[in-house]
Amino acid sequence: MSVLRTAPRAARQARDDHPPARGTRRRSSLHTAGSQVLLWSYAAIAFGPLLLVLIGSLRPNAEILRAPIGLPSSFDLTNYARAWQTASISTYFVNSLTVTCASVALCVTVSAMAAYALSRWKFRGRALLAAFFLSGLMIPAKLGLLPVFYMFQSMGLIDSRIGLVLLYAASGVPFSVFVIMGFMRGFPGELEEAARIDGAHEGRLFVSIVLPLMRPALAVATVFQFAPTWNDFFYPLVLLRTVDKYTVPVGLTRFFGEFATDRGTLFAGLVIALVPLAVVFALATKQIVAGLTAGMSR
Repeated sequence: MSVLRTAPRAARQARDDHPPARGTRRRSSLHTAGSQVLLWSYAAIAFGPLLLVLIGSLRPNAEILRAPIGLPSSFDLTNYARAWQTASISTYFVNSLTVTCASVALCVTVSAMAAYALSRWKFRGRALLAAFFLSGLMIPAKLGLLPVFYMFQSMGLIDSRIGLVLLYAASGVPFSVFVIMGFMRGFPGELEEAARIDGAHEGRLFVSIVLPLMRPALAVATVFQFAPTWNDFFYPLVLLRTVDKYTVPVGLTRFFGEFATDRGTLFAGLVIALVPLAVVFALATKQIVAGLTAGMSR
């Protein structure tokens, strides 16, 4: 036993007595510097076009046509007003925000309850039910477009934002259940057992104990559901018929056609379309990192 206790101490002493050679430290510094250069280069490549769009949205159209790349001569929000009012971006924006928020809320709520039951309750067929949920990850949702179209047609959900909400929520459940189940299985059940002993019923236990513990996983599920739903072009194009119900991706196609020569308004519309994604990622970054690294820390 004494040998086992002194072995780590001897190893640390040996490392202290023999520090890394100068060449090793130099290679480590070069490796760190090279990694930072690569990361900053990637960031510049990724955010460069976004910065150009943001700057272009603040410049008059005549100035953009004369010099496509350059700083604005004055701070002007006229392009945003024109895009929001004249180009109907406000209508598309509200439609997208309504559909996306409703579908994400429904998806995350159903997924949280399902993941809690599958990870905590013991009942016959639990493994089969979990496999059924997770099998949705292996099947691309767009392959079922034809049956979904006929089903929505029979239910009167074609050209309906409610149909889009239900479709997006259902398509996001498998991934959300997978994320939340993996997160929940890493937590011990002592808190829940203590709450049951104190007389808390399952609904109170879920709301007061389980949901606060799920917060990082819920943030991950929310962001990974919000982004593809907000950016989706395929389902609104197929299922919507009325222009006033278009979401941002579909509405931007008409927007590009009408304002092809008005570059400033185009840039302003693109910036408006990107704002919700930037806000969601900025607000949920800390919880996303906690949720993604939760399994590594245990």
